[in-house]
Amino acid sequence: MSSPRDVVITGIGLVSSLGEGPDTHWQKLAQPGLQPVLEAARFAPYTVHPLPEIDWNLQIAKRGDQRQMETWQRLGTYAAGMALDDAGIKGNDELCTTMDMVVAAGGGERDEAVDAAILAASESRNDRDVLLNEKLTTELRPTLFLAQLSNLLAGNISIVHKVTGSSRTFMGEEGAGVAAVETAAARIRSGQSTHILVGGAFQTEHSDMLLGYELAGYLHRGPWKPVWQRQGAEGGGLVSGSGGAFLVLEQREHAQSRGRKIYAELGPVISGRARRSRGELDAEIAALLKQAALPNGKLLALSGASGAHTATSAEKAALDANPAISARGFATLTGHMKEAQFPFAVALAALAVDRKAAYPVFDAAAEKPFEGIPETVLATAIGYHQFEGMALVNAAA
Repeated sequence: MSSPRDVVITGIGLVSSLGEGPDTHWQKLAQPGLQPVLEAARFAPYTVHPLPEIDWNLQIAKRGDQRQMETWQRLGTYAAGMALDDAGIKGNDELCTTMDMVVAAGGGERDEAVDAAILAASESRNDRDVLLNEKLTTELRPTLFLAQLSNLLAGNISIVHKVTGSSRTFMGEEGAGVAAVETAAARIRSGQSTHILVGGAFQTEHSDMLLGYELAGYLHRGPWKPVWQRQGAEGGGLVSGSGGAFLVLEQREHAQSRGRKIYAELGPVISGRARRSRGELDAEIAALLKQAALPNGKLLALSGASGAHTATSAEKAALDANPAISARGFATLTGHMKEAQFPFAVALAALAVDRKAAYPVFDAAAEKPFEGIPETVLATAIGYHQFEGMALVNAAA
């Protein structure tokens, strides 16, 4: 039964190594045997999925706005603009000023040139406290510290796209993406919001981003493999990718009142935080699957699995234990996009129910075909390090 306060998806903005926009992603991912776009030389021995060529002017008209954003912010602002365009909200002052926003963001990118200059200067000076203050006042914009503030992405979306309702920013890798979607959906169901922009962005082509993963031993080394096939290979199994994913979520009644096309209905969004050091991950994934109240019959699952050995093998075991589930590990083709991973999974799930077709297998050796029309699709994000989340995405009633 549909209700006026159902959460529906009316706008999708996607950017990944495969290209930009929901149509491009659908066309490419629907091709059997699609090969990923990889960059193996620039950060060897690590492989990344790089950004495509992007004309930032299409969504960020002012060059001044573009200049003061690092790439991760431009990427998020761009994907957010695409979602607003797709939902018919961009440029509508009445809708933009009443629109709320929930963003999943990291701590921003460091300025590697400034870092290098500080280290180089420190080799010939002993008054390092004075040196640091000099660099802070001459090399950095006054609004920033040595990296960047996580809420700058939401601020830039407000400035560029005039989305000026309430704003929240979550930090914490995949968990931030799950919390953002979960919070946005809860606000709509409770009547606190009628329409919300939610999503995240991650730019991995930056040494400090890869360093964060590698310090904990998570990055896959050597020749690239699909996400489910990295067990036993050198390194930690994770291959990262640059990308952004934003969704426009609305109350069903609100979307219908303005005559908008609805991609899909967003069902339950659930999250957990297993104490993995105590071996709780397997039980937590099983509990979330039970809590999700999966429908009877065959089920397509868009898995945000990163390839990180422990998390990905636990998720694979849980999904394989249910013979009705056909999983698609989309990071095989996009890489792992950290904060954007869960919104991306939800977006791909919405496209499948909207187009009334399943994705072909992304890895023929580890995934099984799905026959028929997917009425409900499961989206998952089992964090490479911590946090677990799932959502059910249903065909628009």
